[in-house]
Amino acid sequence: MSGLSRRGWLAGAAGLAGAALVGCARHDEAAATARWVGAGHERGHRLREAKSGRLPAPALSRRAGVLVVGAGIAGLAAARGLVRAGIDDVQIFELEDAAGGNSRGHTMAGMGCPLGAHYLPLPGEHDTALIELLEDLGLRRSVMGRPVYAERHLCHSPQERLFIDGTWHEGLLPPVEALPAAERERTLAQYRRFAEAVDRAAQGGAFRMPTALAAWTPALAALDAIPFAEWLGREGFDAPALRWYLDYCCRDDYGAGPAQVSAWAGIHYFASRHGFHAPGSGDAEREGVLTWPEGNAWLATRLAAPHRERLHTGSVALSVEERRDEVVLDLWNEREQRVERWSAPQLVLAVPLFVAHRLFASPPTALSAAVAAMRHAPWLVANLQCDRPPLDRGGAPPSWDNVLYGSAGLGYVDAMHQSLRAHPGPTVYSAYWALGGNDEAQLRDARQRLLGESAPVWAGRVIADLAQAHPDLPQRVTQIDLMRYGHAMSVPVPGLRGHAALQELTRGSARVHFAHADLSAYSVFEEAFFHGTRAAAQAKAKALRSWPASA
Repeated sequence: MSGLSRRGWLAGAAGLAGAALVGCARHDEAAATARWVGAGHERGHRLREAKSGRLPAPALSRRAGVLVVGAGIAGLAAARGLVRAGIDDVQIFELEDAAGGNSRGHTMAGMGCPLGAHYLPLPGEHDTALIELLEDLGLRRSVMGRPVYAERHLCHSPQERLFIDGTWHEGLLPPVEALPAAERERTLAQYRRFAEAVDRAAQGGAFRMPTALAAWTPALAALDAIPFAEWLGREGFDAPALRWYLDYCCRDDYGAGPAQVSAWAGIHYFASRHGFHAPGSGDAEREGVLTWPEGNAWLATRLAAPHRERLHTGSVALSVEERRDEVVLDLWNEREQRVERWSAPQLVLAVPLFVAHRLFASPPTALSAAVAAMRHAPWLVANLQCDRPPLDRGGAPPSWDNVLYGSAGLGYVDAMHQSLRAHPGPTVYSAYWALGGNDEAQLRDARQRLLGESAPVWAGRVIADLAQAHPDLPQRVTQIDLMRYGHAMSVPVPGLRGHAALQELTRGSARVHFAHADLSAYSVFEEAFFHGTRAAAQAKAKALRSWPASA
């Protein structure tokens, strides 16, 4: 489905918003209520107040060994690396009231559900740092030289299904038999050709996660230079079902469609992980993923747990100044309603690059260049508390991941799919919407609507979308909690992955080290963890050289 038709659907769905919620009132004693959760975006505007000079002078000054700004996965990975290296005096600052960034979790009626990322693919053997974490957490062990993952943390079967042509089908690739007869032969042929193209591209380990562990070649740079949609057109991939699926995959991982992401990113989605399996290939089973009711918050909570005394939530970074013998961080303490000044020999900036850029009076040239080249997609995560599972249309049984063909959203995840209860009961459906669209104007418009329109309006859109597959969903929903991310993730636009500025930023400076998934041009757990671990090693090396001189 094109970006234009998605926008048109949204306009129509807005009119259904009130009807969807009123429908609950007709069948239940009280209508479902919708609300925003998470810190308000206004908190981040403290940075604007600092720039305007309206905030008071620091009320106190403190010193630490290393400062970490941002307690998303990159910041938590950095703190983990520093503490494991023997640096105990690490202080971590986070704008939100809980650590985790895009991997935070939530609870509704005692049921865990995600506010962001909800699974982790099993890592490749080259990702040694992430494997070490999974082993530390008891998620993986080696048996006779082979990896074995804890069964109760692997996604239970059935894993995925697609609602198309009025019924559910196994898997997310549109099945040929569900397509119009005139489209079947051409679509199957293109499925097979695309699978061959992915296999060729993946040869020699050209695509890996983290992407920094794969060599950057002229061939990859050529793919990075053009939009994925342009490459698909050039290669003759025009079957509607294939193009819908690739659009879905781009929105799922990158927040925007094939016209915005690079051809490198479009191929990377498949070649770096599970490949692309055409029907009848004999290798269509998707690789396992680790998941939990609360999503990747399960991992974030355990990464944050050792740092309770070091973690300062509700802290808004205002400015960073790198001096000859220290780094000075000014921040707003939301709880105490005051400005604080912290200093340390080393600082890790684990925040989006556009936020880091605003913290410097004179930003590094590479930081300015990187930010100028980037776009960030807005996202909506809606958790729908249901008194019981809604009626199913038939076909493939209820799965963990449930996607609607042609939908404006990305489908929903059943938070209770991992439970071992014998009979269905209350549950939470976590619905995801990536709002990056297919051009920059759509992205800006979606962000404005996400921040400007009410929770009931967005809840109505989500319900109207899912009710196509579950007509009684409006009567099953009792509460809707929505999380909005105005700048959720970097879109890997053409030219960004190979941008020299990103490479320069990974080297850091004498005292400031950048750690965020933005440095990989897109946002997933593996990339964030890699950059946090890398930045910790850099800070440790610099700290060992600088501390004796400043002692």
